[in-house]
Amino acid sequence: MMSFCHSIINISCVKSSWSNDVRASLYSLMVLIILTTLVGNLIVIISISHFKQLHTPTNWLIHSMATVDFLLACLVMPYSMVRSVEHCWYFGEVFCKIHTSTDIMLSSASILHLSFISIDRYYAVCDPLRYKARIGVLVIFMMISISWSIPALFAFGMIFLELNFKGVEELYYKHVHCMGHCAVFFSKTSGVLAFMISFYIPGFIMLCVYYRIYFIAKGHARSINDANKNPQIGLEEKNGISRSKEGKAAKTLGIVMGVFLICWCPFFVCTVMDPFLNYAIPHSLNDALIWFGYLNSTFNPMIYAFFYPWFRRALKMILFGKIFQKDSSRCKLFLESNP
Repeated sequence: MMSFCHSIINISCVKSSWSNDVRASLYSLMVLIILTTLVGNLIVIISISHFKQLHTPTNWLIHSMATVDFLLACLVMPYSMVRSVEHCWYFGEVFCKIHTSTDIMLSSASILHLSFISIDRYYAVCDPLRYKARIGVLVIFMMISISWSIPALFAFGMIFLELNFKGVEELYYKHVHCMGHCAVFFSKTSGVLAFMISFYIPGFIMLCVYYRIYFIAKGHARSINDANKNPQIGLEEKNGISRSKEGKAAKTLGIVMGVFLICWCPFFVCTVMDPFLNYAIPHSLNDALIWFGYLNSTFNPMIYAFFYPWFRRALKMILFGKIFQKDSSRCKLFLESNP
């Protein structure tokens, strides 16, 4: 039997017809994703905030991204979970706009942070001698400001001014909108704009940076192999340490790029194509794909933190409560070089 989100049947959305077992499984999976995202990003935030040795420009950029991902899990995912499982929105139209705007803002901000981190790593690997002069506190502050402000202006401006469905208002209100509905709806123009700002431009930057770092690291690896025939052992060791960092940076960015594309590409491709396909893509598919996008925020702390020994040491100190000991913030997590 068909059930509805609200009592006024002729204007209400249709509720999901899943069994209680399916709903319980979906709720359990989504709660696990939310908790993992919250805990992982909270540990990154605490680690970088507490340990003075981690107070570097690069780490403040990672700290800002972890804050974005933490807020996404805290403010957006729980309401998205109810909407995804029940196919109903119970929290009112005004809060729907706030939720949708915050969702777009934080998801876009997380992606922009990834692109700026890749730029930071590019200069650290490819121009290490001038890295500190080029990427200072002011530059990092500007990156963080851009990563927050542009998505905020774009998301809240578009949703509250209803620019996302400008030109297709009649189609939206006659055939899409119903009581209990809360999903972002794009026209052709706004869909392409959202695709460019939130996905294509930051993704293209990351791809170009990774391509450049990969080939520089590959070229340096070849030069090390050639240098092995040279008896200048001391120089080899010094170069070997430097080149191993380049290789690690290339590998890490490669994983970042792969996870980013796997998580967000399906959602944004469907979003930009849907208006051109006369909105033929099922709403349930879009809803599932947004959760694949959310997973990027779950994996971010694992990629940028769990790969580094300093994070594992910080995690151990946090779990055992050692951060509450006197002068624990001055504890050395790594030798005096870039972590």
